[in-house]
Amino acid sequence: MEHVEETGSFEESTDESEEEESEEEPKLKYERLSNGVTEILQKDAASCMTVHDKFLALGTHYGKVYLLDIQGNITQKFDVSPVKINQISLDESGEHMGVCSEDGKVQVFGLYSGEEFHETFDCPIKIVAVHPHFLRSSCKQFVTGGKKLLLFERSWMSRWKSSVLHEGEGNIRSVKWRGHLIAWANNMGVKIFDITSKQRITNVPRDDISLRPDMYPCSLCWKDSVTLIIGWGTSVKVCSVKERHASEMRDLPSRYVEIVSQFETEFYISGLAPLCDQLVMLSYLKEVSEKTEREYCARPRLDIIQPLSETCEEISSDALTVRGFQENECRDYHLEYSEGESLFYIVSPRDVVVAKERDQDDHIDWLLEKKKYEEALMAAEISQKNIKRHKILDIGLAYINHLVEKGEYDIAARKCQKILGKNTALWEYEVYKFKEIGQLKAISPYLPRGDPVLKPLIYEMILHEFLESDYEGFATLIREWPGDLYNNSVIVQAVRDHLKKDSQNRTLLQTLAELYTYDKNYGNALEIYLTLRHKDVFQLIHKHNLFSSIKDKIVLLMDFDSEKAVDMLLDNEDKISIKKVVEELEDRPELQHVYLHKLFKRDHHKGQRYHEKQISLYAEYDRPNLLPFLRDSTHCPLEKALEICQQRNFVEETVYLLSRMGNSRSALKMIMEELNDVDKAIEFAKEQDDGELWEDLILYSIDKPPFITGLLNNIGTHVDPILLIHRIKEGMEIPNLRDSLVKILQDYNLQILLREGCKKILVADSLSLLKKMHRTQMKGVLVDEENICESCLSPILPSDAAKPFSVVVFHCRHMFHKECLPVPSMNSPAQFCNICSAKHRGPGSAILEMKK
Repeated sequence: MEHVEETGSFEESTDESEEEESEEEPKLKYERLSNGVTEILQKDAASCMTVHDKFLALGTHYGKVYLLDIQGNITQKFDVSPVKINQISLDESGEHMGVCSEDGKVQVFGLYSGEEFHETFDCPIKIVAVHPHFLRSSCKQFVTGGKKLLLFERSWMSRWKSSVLHEGEGNIRSVKWRGHLIAWANNMGVKIFDITSKQRITNVPRDDISLRPDMYPCSLCWKDSVTLIIGWGTSVKVCSVKERHASEMRDLPSRYVEIVSQFETEFYISGLAPLCDQLVMLSYLKEVSEKTEREYCARPRLDIIQPLSETCEEISSDALTVRGFQENECRDYHLEYSEGESLFYIVSPRDVVVAKERDQDDHIDWLLEKKKYEEALMAAEISQKNIKRHKILDIGLAYINHLVEKGEYDIAARKCQKILGKNTALWEYEVYKFKEIGQLKAISPYLPRGDPVLKPLIYEMILHEFLESDYEGFATLIREWPGDLYNNSVIVQAVRDHLKKDSQNRTLLQTLAELYTYDKNYGNALEIYLTLRHKDVFQLIHKHNLFSSIKDKIVLLMDFDSEKAVDMLLDNEDKISIKKVVEELEDRPELQHVYLHKLFKRDHHKGQRYHEKQISLYAEYDRPNLLPFLRDSTHCPLEKALEICQQRNFVEETVYLLSRMGNSRSALKMIMEELNDVDKAIEFAKEQDDGELWEDLILYSIDKPPFITGLLNNIGTHVDPILLIHRIKEGMEIPNLRDSLVKILQDYNLQILLREGCKKILVADSLSLLKKMHRTQMKGVLVDEENICESCLSPILPSDAAKPFSVVVFHCRHMFHKECLPVPSMNSPAQFCNICSAKHRGPGSAILEMKK
């Protein structure tokens, strides 16, 4: 798709297809070189141009050479010839220039020095190229080309001598010098000459010989010091100069050329220039009019292409509206470039256009033009240090306006957070803008709430908007917004005014309570919460310590949530006493029971003064917990409890109370008669472990076969079964008697086995311990100078080792001089340690008697 870039004074195209906008962003931007250039081309026509990083040199059809700055202003003018300037050449320093013209004149001179070369040949000189390092004394060389290619060199006598590099193949029409290599084109093809070795190293023949070389000249450019790009007609070749291996030399040049890429284009090539690893190509084309069917010159194209081995990929393509393009031929266009800044100059007789790589500002311009604001904003944020013409804030504001115009109010409001940031003035401006279009609700969730903070009026305006149409949304904002953002009293009054119309609206009431809370009017807030039975009532009480306010509202709290209310009251006994709570609940015994029950669970003694009252409360409202209460309470009056339980015929509780009061027989009788449960009776007898109770149980059960079966199955380990069996009347039919007797025998057998097993274990343990004691007592005992006699407390060993002595050492490690021990009697010859015997530690017979 064609893209027409129109900048500066570019002429507008009237072709409808050219006016269509491309969705693909162009790679280059274009500006017409104006100022002095405009003046020159109004009277003259451009014939050639060369580019240096610091200035431009423009040649005209009237034989003038102009030096221009980058903006196109004339800095110097040279009248070289009365006829067309064919080529201008500059060395790399920009201090020396070569010029040739159609009348055969060649001039090479220094722009800032006096050295100069003048020569007039007898034929038109089409090309001139000075050595890239002409500034050096060793590189004073240049070439000219007409019918033959001549190399001029300055000798040591400052004289110029010439030598023919090539002739006989037509006019030389293009030359490019890079380093030590000179490339030129004649009618037959392209040659490359190595100035160092004085050898021609290649000949690249022309592909399409049907084209006139003067009308469709060859375009040459060096991508680097070893890569030459050739464009001729519709063919492009990329040639690489390589070093030949020493083994291949023989009589061949030291270098050779390899064509690394070759492809055809759709149009005729007027110029080539490198762009990184891509190519910039200026093309000339003709089109046929649909109306007249006559061929005409179309606008030139500037394409960026990616060369491949046998084809190319088009990256971008722009049609350029240059002045007088309808009259130009392929030879009238030239493409020059500045390597340092990636500037490309499209030269035609009536126009000079500069193509530049688009920068980030241009990219943002294109995105904004295509209304791609999100991408433009992102690009500006990424490259904020490099952009010069755009500001992130301006792009963001344009984006917000665009979204509002599209009706995407929520997205626009969301973007405000990122774009407006902490700019309060812009925030307030946007809020009023949203108000004008009736979309305050859209921006409300995104308003700043901390840093920065807007004027209270802004927040109040939005709250009033919600209050008029959306109670739920209003309540949400009150919950989410800090209370210091707006004037609380103003909003409270507004809510109260609305409640006059709808006094039972729960949302408004709850919101009013929250507003009262923000205003520290906790009493009113608590009253509303209790009326609404709101879950936050307990949190409010805890958070703001409102216990003094709820002393007369305990019943309401209990009715709302008894469990939470009781936990709160018990956790804060120091603020609301147990006595106060019980008094407040006097008319609601069921709630009183819930409170006292939980109090008892926490501490059995704290509410002991109410234990008597609790008996009736448990009996009335919570019988399952009555028996555990009676068991755990040590302050409960048993007589009162027994009276209540007997009145209500609570058998289990009565049995427990009777047994606790020592009346086990009555309790057992009640179990047998009221409950008729032999298992429970047996269990009760086991717990009491009273022989008389067992006797009563046997007597009561003797005429009841099912009871006898139960007793036979359970009393074997507590009472001798023979006592029961002897009392069974002859002829009485007892269910499962056989199984019961077998069980009794098995239980007895098990008891015998357990006793025998225990006896074996006891004997084995005794023997093991005896052996251990024997081994211990057989060990020797160390006796040295530090030991003393436990009787006389003098050293156990004499200071004079030669003197005889006698020592007695007991197994308990106590030591005595033999003379310090009492003489054993005839009846009890065994000796014992006096100390251990006195402490009743058992016998301490002597284990060692030492004599000397």
